[in-house]
Amino acid sequence: MANGQWYPADWPERIRALAEGDLVPVVPRRAATVMLLKDTAAGTVVHMLRRRASMAFAGGAYAYPGGGVDPRDDEHQIHWAGPTRAWWAARLGVDETAAQAIVCAAVRETYEEAGVLLAGPTPESVVGDTTGAEWEADRAALVARELSFAGFLERRGLVLRSDLLGVWTRWITPEFESRRYDTWFFVAALPEGQRTRNASTEADRTVWIRPEDAAEGYDKGELLMMPPTIATLRQIAGYGTAADVVAAAPGRDLTPVLAQARLEDGQIVLSWPEYDEFTKHIPTGGASV
Repeated sequence: MANGQWYPADWPERIRALAEGDLVPVVPRRAATVMLLKDTAAGTVVHMLRRRASMAFAGGAYAYPGGGVDPRDDEHQIHWAGPTRAWWAARLGVDETAAQAIVCAAVRETYEEAGVLLAGPTPESVVGDTTGAEWEADRAALVARELSFAGFLERRGLVLRSDLLGVWTRWITPEFESRRYDTWFFVAALPEGQRTRNASTEADRTVWIRPEDAAEGYDKGELLMMPPTIATLRQIAGYGTAADVVAAAPGRDLTPVLAQARLEDGQIVLSWPEYDEFTKHIPTGGASV
């Protein structure tokens, strides 16, 4: 392949099955992912993790911390700071219960996979160092779903800082995929005093990298990524600071991006609206791209 676009081998077969009515689309699960940013002398950098090659989905691909909504993320006792749930519901295009769950998923997954916690003891503060045996025990309990995020915040006396997040874009996994997610991509600056670590069992490497450098690696075929990842990297490249990226988030269009597949001149044409670089032409008789 000319670039680093991740392309599952079973897509052509599944696309044909969907077109012929033999495949019923899976209902997408709501999810959230966070582009953590920080400023360096070389410019703004983003935190990325590389999924283990053994992973069934996007193995070896670079991505951001994130994951699916925990059904318990809509519990109403969560202490909340920043824009109201009603504001987030309007911004995300969902009801207030779902809005809280999506924002909680963004904060929870960032803590589970990167060790960074967007919460503090007061609505104006953020926790400092989150390393240590007790913090790690709580993080492990969250990962194992032995502890709800609401229970974690309550135990620690913490307030979720929704004002530290900005929602950037929304992508929905194509209808022909076996694993589907309706994913909101958030941006956030790394809180002062905290540091990332590879806390995910699904990743074998983490990096802080300039979006421009990551995009160059993708273009050269050196870094494997899914379309939403490289698309968001290109979008945040060029901003002066992490704060500039977060400040730009409220003006972003959140119309969901969903891949389309059609038959044309004996080929399956796979495309993402407004993202021509991801268009694929797949012969109807094979899986070549």
